[in-house]
Amino acid sequence: MIELGVNIDHVATLRQARRTWEPDPAWAAVEAQLGGADGITVHLREDRRHINDEDVRRLRELTQIKLNLEMAATDEMVAIACRIKPEMAMLVPEGRQEITTEGGLDVAAQETELRARIARLDSAGIAASVFIDADPAQIDAAARIGARVCEIHTGPYAHAFHAAGRDIASPAVRAELDKVRAAGEAVRAAGMRFNAGHALNYYNVQPIAALAGVRELHIGHAIVSRAVFIGLRAAVAEMKRLLREAAASAS
Repeated sequence: MIELGVNIDHVATLRQARRTWEPDPAWAAVEAQLGGADGITVHLREDRRHINDEDVRRLRELTQIKLNLEMAATDEMVAIACRIKPEMAMLVPEGRQEITTEGGLDVAAQETELRARIARLDSAGIAASVFIDADPAQIDAAARIGARVCEIHTGPYAHAFHAAGRDIASPAVRAELDKVRAAGEAVRAAGMRFNAGHALNYYNVQPIAALAGVRELHIGHAIVSRAVFIGLRAAVAEMKRLLREAAASAS
C-alpha cells in the first residue's frame, strides 16, 4: 500500500523567520501523524537553515511513525544518523546557495565514498536511501553501493506538468512520467524499494501515485502551504486521500 511521508522542513523555516520557538516541528509531526502520515521527513542541512540538531533529537524521541532523515553524504551527517537512528536516511546532494534540492545525487561519480557511508548506515540498522534522477546509470550505481531504497526525483515531471497548464495528456508531461515509470521498474528489478518525491502537489501527485510499485511519496512544501489555510492535519488527510484514490484506481 502506498505511503505518505510528510516533510516538515518549512515549519522550521517559518520558525526561523523570527528566530523563536514556534511553530514547533515536533508538534507539526504529531499533527501530520493524526492526519494520516505514514512517516516524517526532515532535512538536516549542513548550514542548519531550518531543521536543527535539537529538532532531530526531539523528533526521534517523540515521533511514533517512521522518521526519514535527509542529509548530505558526509561523515558528519552519517555519524549523526547513526547516533539518532532514524528508520531511513536519504542521501541527497546539497548546495549552500540552493533554495531546495535541485537535482539527484550523482551516485555513479562517487561510488567508493558512498558505499562506505551506506555500509555504516546499514550496520546501524538504518535503511539507506539515495535521491536520484530517473537515470538508468544512477540506478545501477545505487544497486552497486548497497542502497536499499531509491527515491526518484519527480521535479522534471512536476515542472513539465505546470508548464503544460496541468495537462497530463501533454507529450512533454507524458515523457517525464514515462521516465519516472521506467526508473521505478528498474529500481524494483534491482531489488530496491521505489520511492518518489520533489515538487509534488495536490494537482500533479495522482499520476505518480498510480505508478506500479511505488512505495512512498515524500511531500512537504505543498502540504505545509495548504496547512496555512486549512490546518496541517486536514492538509495531510487530503493528500493521503489523493494517494489512496490513485493507487486504488491503478490496481
